[in-house]
Amino acid sequence: MSAVLTAALVATAVFAGSTAATAAPDLQDGPEPTIHSQKAYSPTTNFTSRWTRADARQLKRLSDPAAPSRENSMPESLTMPTVPQDFPDMSNEQVWVWDTWPLTDKDGNQYSVNGQEIIFSLVADRSLGFDDRHVYAKIGYFYREAGIPFEDRPENGGWTYGGLVFKEGVTGKIFPDQSFSHQTQWSGSARIFKGGQIKLFFTDVAFYRNPDGSNRKPYDPRIALSVGKVHVNKQGVKFTGFNKVTDLLQADGKWYQNGAQNEFFNFRDPFTFEDPARPGETYMVFEGNSAMPRESAKCTKADLGYRPGDPYAETVEQVNASGATYQIGNIGLARAKNKELTKWEFLPPILSANCVTDQTERPQFVFKDGKYYLFTISHRGTFASGIDGPEGVYGFVGNGIRSDFQPLNSGSGLALGNPTNLNFLGGQPFAPDFNQHPGHFQAYSHYVMPGGLVQSFIDTIGTHDDFVRGGTLAPTVKMDIGVNGDPATTAVDYSYGDDGLGGWADIPANKVFKNKTAEKP
Repeated sequence: MSAVLTAALVATAVFAGSTAATAAPDLQDGPEPTIHSQKAYSPTTNFTSRWTRADARQLKRLSDPAAPSRENSMPESLTMPTVPQDFPDMSNEQVWVWDTWPLTDKDGNQYSVNGQEIIFSLVADRSLGFDDRHVYAKIGYFYREAGIPFEDRPENGGWTYGGLVFKEGVTGKIFPDQSFSHQTQWSGSARIFKGGQIKLFFTDVAFYRNPDGSNRKPYDPRIALSVGKVHVNKQGVKFTGFNKVTDLLQADGKWYQNGAQNEFFNFRDPFTFEDPARPGETYMVFEGNSAMPRESAKCTKADLGYRPGDPYAETVEQVNASGATYQIGNIGLARAKNKELTKWEFLPPILSANCVTDQTERPQFVFKDGKYYLFTISHRGTFASGIDGPEGVYGFVGNGIRSDFQPLNSGSGLALGNPTNLNFLGGQPFAPDFNQHPGHFQAYSHYVMPGGLVQSFIDTIGTHDDFVRGGTLAPTVKMDIGVNGDPATTAVDYSYGDDGLGGWADIPANKVFKNKTAEKP
């Protein structure tokens, strides 16, 4: 990335202040980002912030148009360091591993239990092809001794694979139509409570497919809860319970697109927390799509977000004719109606990305210095026509869980992307483009941890003529939040680990949970 553009990011951070991003004059030509106030609204109001096309087009403005083949075109400060191909496998070749999350409390702190760190991961048998894993995913868990610096651990992170959380058949019972062709478990989050009780929120999914792979009817994803208890002793970590699943939420077709509106809709990835401004109130964010029929979806002037008179603005007619209306991702909000967290109600989305991207996966909140940071992940291949950006983490800052969220870093939203060259096509993880940077698909499904640590899994490292597939966790990296006193600016901390790469599969707890009942199997 050119020094000019890196300097432009710093200049933008100083010039923008904390509420309105304005692209610096030495960025590439393009529209100005939408002005966002960061103002907070009541969680129950009908205000939805927009990640607009004007915002997302800043991604291209950050890219160096002169970056040659196989070089990164994005700012170094927003780019995950390149991961080497000779990575260790955390499961000792037992399972494929991808989306992963820790044990947390209401504030997102991560816990060890009686001296053991515990994580949950989507896993699949290695007899499956790596790209077949999604529709056969199960939730497994790993554990390791807490408190050991990553440089003193085995290279693969020192994890022991504990097995699957659910016994066969448990998660399929909630579906009224039992004729599913297969059934799977997708991502979520896990909360720890008194006595070692674990509440596991996840996406329970049933597929109804014909032998040729086509849908007999739309797939059925549901946000669900299962409760168990953790037990830690000298033999390791075990769970009891997790033998019942409670159906919490199904896409409503009012705010969140459902199967009747689009058989390819997204509804998944629950993350629960308490609002610091409303102690005792529990909320959930999740990935959704805006509730419009797939074939008749339209985007509005507000979704485009251009400032009056911007010479680089598109018209609504141009965007709606471009095919961009197939990408209408949003981030949903729900509120718990009881202390047991078994009853929930939908609230309007807190963020829409209409005509920007189709996927706002694994959303989460990080609370820092009185600010609410909303992070999500998205693929390069799910951006709408006319929008381009790296695979990675996108972030927004506001003053509450429902805010006029300001996209981070020059208004683009990019917080941590893979090394990517926007001057060349990306290809696919199973067939990366020859001209693309080797790190283009290196990591995905990032999760932002306390202190700005970020973990992810390895997908593909390399280019068309020399690449390897992953299926294990990547090195942890560190993202500084609020650089130079600007809440809307982040940067990779290259002083962390080895030129920015920390330990492989390193997910350190920052809190300790001790309870005698957790020791009794």
